[in-house]
This record gives sequence, structure tokens and C-alpha cells, in this order.
Amino acid sequence: MTLVIVPVRYPLSRHSRATLERAIEVAREHDADLTVLHVNLYQSDETVTRAELKSAVEATFGRLDRARYVVRPGFLVEETILDEVAAEDADYVVIGQKQAGRWRRMVRRLIDDPDIEGFLRRKLECEVITASP
Repeated sequence: MTLVIVPVRYPLSRHSRATLERAIEVAREHDADLTVLHVNLYQSDETVTRAELKSAVEATFGRLDRARYVVRPGFLVEETILDEVAAEDADYVVIGQKQAGRWRRMVRRLIDDPDIEGFLRRKLECEVITASP
């Protein structure tokens, strides 16, 4: 089964809504399941529940067939996303433009390669799609 993962902020920002809209399109184009992912940062006092995430997404986009909602704790958003993508063996990950920039900075600290999409494709064997608002 094909899987698309889309990390989003809560409450849904304009960028998160645009990223989610693109992920929904990708899931439909590829007859794929969709995982909507939010990361609760350990260092933040705010926590989001799976029910809150689902409610916010459905209030904006309606009920999504074949969608699951996941909230993971983590110190670094990008690392937690990478862990989820790898653990679920995702075929596609849809990230926002702002997130792509943060991933580039993180990866540059690890390797000397500015091509984040290429790095992720090699390491995770998935296609990275960058959505713009």
C-alpha cells in the first residue's frame, strides 16, 4: 500500500493548510493512505492530542478517507519526522517550503550536501514533495 506522510503544525497555519492540501492531492493521485503528523515538542508546554489534530484537519478539509492522525513527542521536529517516515516506510513525504529550509540546515550539519530532497530520497527511499502556500 502506498503511503503519504504530511507533517503539520497545530493549530493549522496557512502554510500547514497549503502543505496538507498538496498531500491530499498526492494521496488521491497515487491511491495512497495519508498520515497527518504533528510533533509535540518536549520543551514546549503545549501538547496536542490526536483527536484535536483530526478535528482541526476535518474542520478545514472534511472527512478524509484512508487518513490517520499521529502525534509524536520529540526534541527536534525534523528528526521526529524523519523517524516517522523511516518507521512507516513512506513512499512520499510532503513538506512545506519553510520546513524544507529547516531540513536543509539540519542536514548540512550532518553532511556537506545542500540537496535535502536527494539526501532524503537516498536515505529514506521516498519522494519528497515541497508544497508552497
